[in-house]
Amino acid sequence: MNPSLNCFTAYDVRGKIPETFDERIARRIALAFAHHCRVGRMVIGRDMRLTSPLLAESIIEGLLDHGVDVIDIGLCGTEEVYHAVFSGAGAGVEGGIMITASHNPAEYNGMKIVQREARPVSSDSGLVEIARLAADPGWQPAGRSDRPRGRRLAGKGKQAYIDHLLGQIDCRSLRPLKLVVNAGNGCAGPIVDLLAPHLPFTFVRLHHEPDGRFPNGVPNPLLPEKRAATAQAVREHKADLGVAWDGDFDRCFLYDETGRFIEGYYIVGLLAAAMLRQHPGATILHDPRLVWNTREIVRAAGGKPVMTRTGHAFIKENMRKHDAVYGGEMSAHHYFRDFGYCDSGMLPWLLVCQLMSLSGAKLSALCDERMAAYPVSGEINSQVRDPEAVLAAIEQRYGDGTRDTTDGISIEYPDFRFNLRSSNTEPVLRLNVETRGDAVLLREKTEELLQLIRS
Repeated sequence: MNPSLNCFTAYDVRGKIPETFDERIARRIALAFAHHCRVGRMVIGRDMRLTSPLLAESIIEGLLDHGVDVIDIGLCGTEEVYHAVFSGAGAGVEGGIMITASHNPAEYNGMKIVQREARPVSSDSGLVEIARLAADPGWQPAGRSDRPRGRRLAGKGKQAYIDHLLGQIDCRSLRPLKLVVNAGNGCAGPIVDLLAPHLPFTFVRLHHEPDGRFPNGVPNPLLPEKRAATAQAVREHKADLGVAWDGDFDRCFLYDETGRFIEGYYIVGLLAAAMLRQHPGATILHDPRLVWNTREIVRAAGGKPVMTRTGHAFIKENMRKHDAVYGGEMSAHHYFRDFGYCDSGMLPWLLVCQLMSLSGAKLSALCDERMAAYPVSGEINSQVRDPEAVLAAIEQRYGDGTRDTTDGISIEYPDFRFNLRSSNTEPVLRLNVETRGDAVLLREKTEELLQLIRS
């Protein structure tokens, strides 16, 4: 993005404190955003990290000094900032910043930035220009002459956000369920507590209190070594479902009643079917890494599947373009038209609970058939010296397959397909393989591809 400020990624700001990110840099980035996007009123929220309050205060004071009104919503999840921005558009809210490093280690922090209607600010929509301004020592942000200092406004609390979530499900259809919920000492716990009085569920709470010291490790349930606590608690308490979140709870991960972790790919299919029951014939977006299960479910339900490049900025843009009711990534990001086209880590588990209640089926029963029909490798990362050379070699080796380059390369044959793509931030290739009901072929092709990639 910018060699002078290497805390910028393609989608947000992340850096190690104080080496690459601190309150001075955060303040300057916020001012560059307000200037570039002409923001006069902004929402600021923060996660539970120990450095987040100081970063928030530096950002808020900087914005106030330069004539920007700030709505401070305090400790929250990323989607609470999204909701405050898109629901506050009529009140003049023109942007928002969430201070978080999501699932990164405790010594990191960062910023997720959105503009009007909670539209993402990414490398394709202003983040490059903001990085240049913030890194330019000669740039001095000018205050607004019509208002020497902005107003600091208190948030209106979380009730409107809670009401919005509950409005997306039919609470009358829910049956009593026992849920293990693992907040990972992130920000999800307080929201579960606010939802609980409205739901007929029994909650078994794990690592529930927000704690930026991360006493139980970094909250990243996508890592296999972080799954054991939730799985064990599901079995121990004979729960119907397990739910775990990352630190800012923009992703949620589900476990069936046996404690089995359910790959996000299959949850995309479940949610697509659920949304199509509410919105017949609607468009559903999915990423290119794994596709066969999602496409089959969407078409069988009368919907229209549309593939889009991986990444929240691309998905949100294409959801608006296609008026898609739902978009899902196998990485456990789930996007909803009725949530400002934004991703939510709360709506997926609520909708799955509704689906289980209406069908009377356990999550394992809802997933077993689909997992057998389309077994997957899971995403496998490989460090390589020259990702582009490896991609070219793989493309040549499998040149007789059907090729797609929406994101990395996808090669498809009648009985198996794979996607191989580069990381945006490190010399890593990410592989996903799926077959049509053939677990042996899946294992063979995964091993074959990994050998080629790593040699």
